[in-house]
Amino acid sequence: MIKSEKLLKIKTLKHGFFNKTGGRSKKIYKSLNCGPGSKDNPADVKKNLQIVKNKIKSTAKDIFLLNQIHSNKFVYINEKNKFKSKPKADAIITNQKNTPIGILTADCVPILICDERKKLVAAIHAGWKGAYKNIIDRVIRFMIKKGSNPRNITAAIGPAISAKNYEVKEDFKRKFIKKDKQNNKFFKIKYKKLYFDLPNYVKSCLLKNKIKNIDSINIDTFDINNNFFSARRALGQKQYDYGRNISIIMLN
Repeated sequence: MIKSEKLLKIKTLKHGFFNKTGGRSKKIYKSLNCGPGSKDNPADVKKNLQIVKNKIKSTAKDIFLLNQIHSNKFVYINEKNKFKSKPKADAIITNQKNTPIGILTADCVPILICDERKKLVAAIHAGWKGAYKNIIDRVIRFMIKKGSNPRNITAAIGPAISAKNYEVKEDFKRKFIKKDKQNNKFFKIKYKKLYFDLPNYVKSCLLKNKIKNIDSINIDTFDINNNFFSARRALGQKQYDYGRNISIIMLN
């Protein structure tokens, strides 16, 4: 489990970015696969989620997860909101204590956010589609609507695919440039191949929303030595599926 130095300073908070070690899953999912949407044995995934919850806080409620769809949709959990099934969304915001909220990734960017003063936390799954569709803006705006001041918000950008391993096509770049010419700086050409810097693009979205207290955990999920699940790496190895890394945040 990897922790953010900045989030660690908030005593009313528990959090963690988990890699693929320390779980029950076998074969390509070895071992801490937390993705119920994968083709892994559901019983093993359930055990893995329990392991994660115990590391955060054994007496906490079950980890709240989403049916992630690469959107700009988020859900807000308060004392009134009860979800009978997993909502289709890509971010969770809550003011509830003892309620761990989790995001699953396998190269996309996990973002954990806390406003200590307003007792609000958020977890965002920011793949390129969600980031492009302004999911970060929408979450921050909602927190501000709930009384947050950007100066009091701390954000941690978790392990994700690095620019050097994120090859994209020209039409991908055109899409981002059309949105904002400034986005050109997130693209680099190397050996006639085009690469996109998703973690820094995500950071720029936070900065545009006046979030300055940002912790960037620069760990590349694609690099096998870092022990994270990676969709791109699995695809390159012609595997039939891949595990999911989990990132968790909870108010104590």
